[in-house]
Amino acid sequence: MEIAVAVIGGFSAPLLFLSFANLSYFQVVLYGVVFLIGALVGLEIPLLMRILKDHLDFKELVARVLAFDYAGALVASLLFPLFLVPRLGLVRTSLLFGVLNAAVGLWATWLMEPLIRKGSLTRLRAQACVVIALLLIAFVKADRLTSLAEDAMFADDIVYSKTTHYQRIVVTRGRAGFQLFLNGNLQFSSTDEYRYHEALVHPAMALAAEGGSAPRRVLVLGGGDGLAVREVLRHPSVESVTLVDLDPDMTELSRRFLPLADLNRHAFDDPRVHVVNEDAMLWLEREGPPFDAAIIDFPDPNSFALGKLYTTRFYRLLKSRLAPEASVAIQCTSPLFARTSFWCIIRTVEAAGFEVRPYHAAVPSFGVWGFALARRAPFDPPARAPEALRFLDPQAMAAMFVLPLDLGPVPVEVNRLDNQSLVRYYESEWRRYE
Repeated sequence: MEIAVAVIGGFSAPLLFLSFANLSYFQVVLYGVVFLIGALVGLEIPLLMRILKDHLDFKELVARVLAFDYAGALVASLLFPLFLVPRLGLVRTSLLFGVLNAAVGLWATWLMEPLIRKGSLTRLRAQACVVIALLLIAFVKADRLTSLAEDAMFADDIVYSKTTHYQRIVVTRGRAGFQLFLNGNLQFSSTDEYRYHEALVHPAMALAAEGGSAPRRVLVLGGGDGLAVREVLRHPSVESVTLVDLDPDMTELSRRFLPLADLNRHAFDDPRVHVVNEDAMLWLEREGPPFDAAIIDFPDPNSFALGKLYTTRFYRLLKSRLAPEASVAIQCTSPLFARTSFWCIIRTVEAAGFEVRPYHAAVPSFGVWGFALARRAPFDPPARAPEALRFLDPQAMAAMFVLPLDLGPVPVEVNRLDNQSLVRYYESEWRRYE
């Protein structure tokens, strides 16, 4: 059983990666693997109790077996997500646990040698050694296994990839340009990203200028690619930009992949830009000088870890770090494909005490994309845009704030830390397009 768990469990991650990339019935493979591992692990406890029944009193036997089982499960459940996956990646961690299972099986052949027939003893040890060798070879070749799966998942050639402590970064390149993917989700295409980032940044910067003095201190949350910072730096009034992004490998990407540095116009080399690699929610809890404008460019809320960054708690923390007339721009997923999610974000920002104007822009790589512009006091949509932009002018700026009927409001819950309703909305809406 230990050897079987080593094979199925150890190779589960590469098998599931390859299945996800190549098979239409991925869920059958997923649930099949889970069922087999669960059945084998579940059989171990009664078998172990049967082996030990002649050596221990029943009460002590049950207590010992269950205590060690729970303690082992606790250690493994902490090691797997907190220590091993961030350092080794999911594939190598899966293979390492397989090696550990096979090693336990091999060790057990000495512990239980009197109970095993001589012929079976040699066979079991040989099987365990072969499985350990195969798993170690796969551990060394793990990057190649991941690349095989990713080559099938992405339409264009992969030119950069890295598994960080927080996510999988993949950059692909085609004839039209290059694309950035985080955990398999497209973040931008170099061909049309300017439409997205101009729409995200310039309404907030224009509104902040209309509220009084031109924005001097700007906060960017997320946006580790530097493209939002590039747009912020177009405004001559800006004296400092603070970018808070959790993943240092993301904010260093433009130094490792030079086409991105060219695309963001070497934004991170500007002395006005200060990068903070920290959880944005924890960073906002600390006191500091107020900002004149904030740009929020987080990935879509497809997990509870990201969903917390779209809650009333988060937006109230943000409000405490803003000047009275400061403006905020937030990317809000697609109001066409995820209409309920879009309006959940709008209503959540309102519940945090902001006046909000939703708006949208067409980005070919994404389709219709939604944003929110917010400030403490009521306001009219800004009418001005910087010159020499590729997408926005005064007419395009005004048109973004006119929502057609099929993007209009729908009833939603407010997204709070204790309900995370946004993540549920998002999963159910985008699942229709998988």
